[in-house]
Order: sequence, then structure tokens, then C-alpha cells
Amino acid sequence: MPQKKMTMGLIVGNRGFFPDHLAKSGREEMLRILGSAGMDVVALTPEESKYGAVETREESHRCADLFRRNRDRIDGIIVTLPNFGEERAIADTLRWAELRVPVLIQATPDDPKKMTIAARRDSFCGKMSACNNLQQYGIAYSLTALHTEAPDSPEFAKDLQWFAAVCRVVNGFRNLRVGAIGARPTAFNTVRYSEKILESQGISIETLDLSEVLGRIERMKDNDDLAQAKLASIKKYVDSSGVPAAALMKMAKLGAVVDQWMAATEVSVSAVQCWTSIEENLGVVPCTVMSMMSDRLLSSACEVDICGVIGMHALRLASESPSALLDWNNNYGSDPNKAVCFHCSNLPKHFFRSVKMDFQEIIAGTVGKENTFGTCVGLIKPEKMSFARFSTNDTSGKMRGYVGEGRFTEDPLNTFGGAGVVEIPDLQRLLRYICEKGFEHHVAANLSSVAAAVHEAATRYLGWDMYWHGHQGAC
Repeated sequence: MPQKKMTMGLIVGNRGFFPDHLAKSGREEMLRILGSAGMDVVALTPEESKYGAVETREESHRCADLFRRNRDRIDGIIVTLPNFGEERAIADTLRWAELRVPVLIQATPDDPKKMTIAARRDSFCGKMSACNNLQQYGIAYSLTALHTEAPDSPEFAKDLQWFAAVCRVVNGFRNLRVGAIGARPTAFNTVRYSEKILESQGISIETLDLSEVLGRIERMKDNDDLAQAKLASIKKYVDSSGVPAAALMKMAKLGAVVDQWMAATEVSVSAVQCWTSIEENLGVVPCTVMSMMSDRLLSSACEVDICGVIGMHALRLASESPSALLDWNNNYGSDPNKAVCFHCSNLPKHFFRSVKMDFQEIIAGTVGKENTFGTCVGLIKPEKMSFARFSTNDTSGKMRGYVGEGRFTEDPLNTFGGAGVVEIPDLQRLLRYICEKGFEHHVAANLSSVAAAVHEAATRYLGWDMYWHGHQGAC
């Protein structure tokens, strides 16, 4: 799926006591850097304010008005301080704009050879004053890795990439609609959640009973255009040469019905009942259909794990690549920092070294092999990985979660479903944390390194209680 081009609002700080020619050159440099990063920019022009910067109350009003007019475009705001900057003007602009998007504060470093009154920036100090005012105003903001960073530095390029991921997560959770397809399986108390807590965070749940899905499938003809199109896409997506044609048609109809419903209800991600109603009443597993959705960045979790798919969605927004839902499933020999992550499986094709469609070996013993075709079977490719888990804390009425990073290894694994060996530093401490805090056995995973962005979005802008495994001083 094509990704949306990022648009940043730009506030250029300026203060009359300091060399204001730095505001002019600083604005021009930041526009060039953002443009080269492939971003659109909304900023005052030199015709609208002195050097296109913000210093006076009138200029703050103009910038805030400009941002409000572009509310639907702006993903985040960058405050650049080429000199000390007028702290009140920056804070007023953000307050009056009322965009509720992430804010990044960048300060340009001084050159020790240019410390005369004609060239000294004092951005080092001005950044503290700007942040102090934003704290007073109750405006959330993010900081660059170094206190001062030149716009054209490798450090700022990395921070800009990180900040864009933060913006995608925060904005991607705004007015999110999640589809709950079917009821929670009785055996999975683990995936209970509070719909009301999610609603308080702007996340709405749209439910669809499995009887409605099965009824629509029954009424759909084999030659229906949507069913035939989905059948063709399934065959193109994964090797299904060993799967009966009747089972493939059932999957195609299931996929077509779910696609129609999600489009009609404006649902972005979904969690689907599997165990074992679909097998008993339709005669297939939904894994391939869900795998295809996740591979198209429409994350889909099994066992109606709503909070699980929210974790998948966060990682997918940050990385712009597919996520999977896995079990923390097995130890791997005696290595305390390795574990087997597994599902049976609906992992997106993006995760596999190679993949084929097969039957679901676990459920087959209960409902029969002929009713369990549709799993995606293979080993996860060796790659870096980020993981995340969110949960509703029904006692406190808050959202909570954890994030971290590790890697999938090349270690041998002879098993069924979709599985891989993961290596995570100090894994035993993470596992103890999961058990002590009563988190679920499911975890969202993504083949990327985006834990920092997800943690920043969840804590600073969404206000969720988070643990960042492996990060010194994380809360």
C-alpha cells in the first residue's frame, strides 16, 4: 500500500537580542533538509513575518492561523532554534494552533570560532527556556538525542526519521476503528479487555457476529466477482497447490465478506475469532485471509485479541511494514536469552523465509484435517525485530504496555505453523516482568527497530503506562 507523505509544520524561533540573520539562514536550511527527507512543510513565509520566523504576538497568531488552516495535513510540528528564540511566541503558537500533534524541539549548535555578538546563537540556552514554557503551557514535546544538533547532521537525520515514526503512531491511533469479528473464544480469558477504556483513548470497536459472516458467505455464489478476485489473489499470494479447491473457495468468500464489511464500516484493523467456530461451521481456518490483510498493512490478530492488534498497528505505523501476532511460546534449549515465538499461523508473508499453505495441526485433532486448511507455514527469516504489547488495566482505568527489541536468529527449528527463534538481551527479566504484571501470552512483532518511537508516542502523547525493556531509566 502506498504510504502517506509526511507534512511538518515548522516554527522558526527568533529573538531580537540575538543575530536575527541566523533565523533567516536557519529557516532556509531546515526547509532544505525537510524537503530532502521527502517531507512537505507548512511554514510562514518571509512576507508573512520577519524572515518567516515567530517572535511577536502578531506573528504567533499568523502562524497558528496557518497551522489551523492546514490541520488535516500536518502530522507533526518541528520547532527549530537557529538562535535563542522567543519562548513565549513558540508556546503561544502551539497553544493557539490546537493541533494535538507531536512536537520536536531542535536547537542548532554554536561554532566555537563564531562566538562574537554578530554570530553567537545561544540556542543551547534557548532550548531550555522554550521547553520550560511548553511545560508551563501543558504542551507535550519531544527532544532530539543531543541537546544541540545541526539540521544537516547525521544525528538530526536519525532523529527526524524517529520523529516521523512517532507522528505516524500518534496520528494513527486518533479515531482508530478496530473490527472484532466473532466472540472471544471461551478458553482465552487472556484476551479480555475493556472496550470503554479503549473508547476513552479514541479507539472504537466495531463488532460483527460470526453468524452474519457465515450467512453472507452462504449467500455468495462461487462465480461472484469479489469471490473470484479474492480467490485469484490467494493463489498468487501463497503456494496452495496441496489444498482442496473447495477449501480455497471458502477462504475466498470469507476474505471477500470481511473486505466488504471493513470498507463499509471504515475499520482499519481487525481481530478474528478462530478457535474453533470457523472450522466447525465453515470448514477452513481464517489464517491466510488474515495473513494477507496484515501483509497489506491492515493488521489482523487471531482469538479476538483486540489489544494484540493494537500492538501490531503501533509497530506497523512506526515501521511502515507488516506486523505479526505471536505467542511467547517455548524456551530454546538452555539459552536464557532465546525463546521460540510461534503461531499456527496467520503471519504475513513478509515474515517468512519461505511459506506454503497447509492445514492447522493443532485444531485438526479436534475438528478433522479437512476442516483446517488455510494456515501459512514456514520459518521466520533472521532479522532484527521490535515487539510490543498493550493491555487495558481495568483496575486503574488506564492503558499499559511494554516494548523492546531483539532479533530473529538462524537457529534450527523443526516444528509446524509459523515460528522463529528470537534472541532478546536479558530475556529472563522481561519474562519475569510479563508474569509479575499479568500481561498476556501474545506479543506483536515487527521486523524493524522502532521500539523507541512506539514508546515515545505511547508515553509522551497518548499518556499510557509503559515499560521499555533494555532501555536504561525507562519508565
